Amino acid sequence: MGTPPQTESRGLGARAANALGWSLVNTAASRFGTLAIGIVLARVLGPQEFGTFAVAVVALLAILAFNDLGVSLAIVRWADEPADIAPTVTSVTVLTSAVLTGLVWVGAPYYATAMGAPAATDPVRWLGMAILVNGLVATPAALMQREMLQKQRMVIDQVNVWLGAFTSLALALTGWGAMSLAIGRLAGSVVSAVMFVVASPLPYRLGWDRDVARRLLGFGLPLAGASVLVFVIGYLDQLVVGGVLGPVQLGLYVLAFNLASWPVSLFSQPLRSVAPALFARVRESPEIMASGVSLFVRLLLGVSAPACLVLAAAAGPLVALVYGQEWAGSAPVLAWLAVFALVRILAELCYDLLVVIGSTQLLLLAQLLWVLALAVGAYVAAQSGRVWAVAVAQLVVGLVVVLPLYLWQLHRVDLPVRALGGQVAPVVGASVVGAGVVVVGATTLPSVAALGLAGVVGLVLLAVRRRELVSDWQRLRSLTA
Repeated sequence: MGTPPQTESRGLGARAANALGWSLVNTAASRFGTLAIGIVLARVLGPQEFGTFAVAVVALLAILAFNDLGVSLAIVRWADEPADIAPTVTSVTVLTSAVLTGLVWVGAPYYATAMGAPAATDPVRWLGMAILVNGLVATPAALMQREMLQKQRMVIDQVNVWLGAFTSLALALTGWGAMSLAIGRLAGSVVSAVMFVVASPLPYRLGWDRDVARRLLGFGLPLAGASVLVFVIGYLDQLVVGGVLGPVQLGLYVLAFNLASWPVSLFSQPLRSVAPALFARVRESPEIMASGVSLFVRLLLGVSAPACLVLAAAAGPLVALVYGQEWAGSAPVLAWLAVFALVRILAELCYDLLVVIGSTQLLLLAQLLWVLALAVGAYVAAQSGRVWAVAVAQLVVGLVVVLPLYLWQLHRVDLPVRALGGQVAPVVGASVVGAGVVVVGATTLPSVAALGLAGVVGLVLLAVRRRELVSDWQRLRSLTA
């Protein structure tokens, strides 16, 4: 006898909530650990070396955006057994990542020179080896996401983060400069790759099925194109800052970008690790799909809106106290990027929903319009010579172009976009008021006191909505209750 649909959905909701819980713990542990080590590395290396490494990271992330041609995500949303396609997916990802790694090794000197940082050539080359490592384990990682094995994923990610961080720190203290960060990142990737293969739900195999490959590429290539545009959207500002303003200003910008990404990493990424698998399995039920979207949005904004806006308000005291006066130029950049982080969190959820629905071609068009608007805005802003102006351009494009376009597309497929607006307005409004209080404190109090005030305001904003957050969490665990 088959499992009743309602019981199956309840079980799926509980699995998703459990996976989300482990993903949150994983992300929090990673972010808090790397924050402490990152502070030490920033003080040891300074903006120049930090900017040189940032040039290498941008190159790595550019290739990772499309090195699997979008086919690994097909495993997550494949309606049939993933064992039928896993060997073909592995073959595609290994081949493409090997070719791209070779291209990075050859092209590194030209790219580094174009970014105004010839010293970044070796970091780009060695960090580029992580592209091959990523391609080798793309299938095991996707299989674990499909099965919501976030508990096992947490162990792997923690080994990656801590091994890489301590390797980088040890090398930085002995004078390796930007190379210390590249080698540390690669070391963590290699060890975690072995762990992915061991933990994979299916045996690691290469194979080739022409019909499967055709279907995979039909799904994956538009998504890979969209993923490239996602990268450009996320890092075009850094490319512009590095190319126009140089590696020192890029170092300041990247520090602010990393801090502003905290709410995204802590709240959005754990949800994104669960949402595609969950929504892919309930997309045939509009009622359950709409309920799940509503819950995810309320949970996301309930915790991320206070975090983003309070972080923006406390940018000045935070940078001055934690990183020192050498990094003071990062503070205004952080203030604007922290607000943009809230827009980014919503945009990423919209992106995942459109992927699950299968609107990859519409998604590609939306991403293209975003890139065009951001390219113009970021370049014009950089010409002012003020690094924070590029962050302002990001925010303006996100609010004026991106969110309206995404929400319109979701409305076209009958998701409850308008109803969500009324549900999230109170938490956003309360967060704005709280951020205003922090701004007053940041301009009148010593840095330590201002940061203490920011922490208190953030906790109060979360405490006010504690009951609603708990209720949404419980409803997620029983999606059809």
